[in-house]
Amino acid sequence: MPEGDTLARTAAGLRPWLLGQRILAARTNGPGAQPRIERVVGTRVTAVEAIGKNLLIRLDNGLELRTHLRMHGSWHRYAPGERWRRPAARARLVLEVEGSVAVCFDAPVVELFEQRAEAVHRSLSRLGPDLLAAEVDVDEAVRRLRNPLRASATIAEALLDQRALAGIGNEVKNEVLWQASSSPWTLAAALDDNALRELVHLAVSVLREGAATGRRPRHVYRRAGLPCPRCHTLIRVEHQGRDLPRLTFWCPGCQPG
Repeated sequence: MPEGDTLARTAAGLRPWLLGQRILAARTNGPGAQPRIERVVGTRVTAVEAIGKNLLIRLDNGLELRTHLRMHGSWHRYAPGERWRRPAARARLVLEVEGSVAVCFDAPVVELFEQRAEAVHRSLSRLGPDLLAAEVDVDEAVRRLRNPLRASATIAEALLDQRALAGIGNEVKNEVLWQASSSPWTLAAALDDNALRELVHLAVSVLREGAATGRRPRHVYRRAGLPCPRCHTLIRVEHQGRDLPRLTFWCPGCQPG
């Protein structure tokens, strides 16, 4: 699943081609396709932003497009007439501007709504602090991690909860817990504020590195059966989580518990 740093790079890649441009044509396809997408035609793009794992395209008529890529979605940019790298049937949203065609493939979420509704949007309004914001409210992230809703959650599950802090996906979760020598099986409620604050700062650092370079450090993720680069214990992997189990990679030697 694309994480916050991937979305930040996607927004940065689309911005030079879309920002300030007038949308000449637009169409949607697939489940939940917006029947009134024609409302964006003729408008100018005023912002292309990533918030957590959401990509937002704001328009000068007060409308806003939101995509969430989940596991398999991606944005591409093509020159007019250029052959697409994926079948057109997989294009969920197509925006044409002068000199460019922006295509969002395979995204399960494509929404069009009024910008003024963002504050009460069922997903956006519930997001925790964006870890790639210019100023991250670390104290608020810690407060949300301590919310009673997450009292029985392991720290690995809590870090993936976008209502606590926005932008962390499974790969960053694994890396951050390893860097902090923190067991993924420890309850979030059992960690003190300093430990939670360290995890937030580490997540910010990993995501910012990914946003800047397109690369993340990978010490345990997808390295099951290989020696830990810190203590040489063999890395393990297990499914973890109740609602949507995810693969957790960890070192039982230096992440005990």
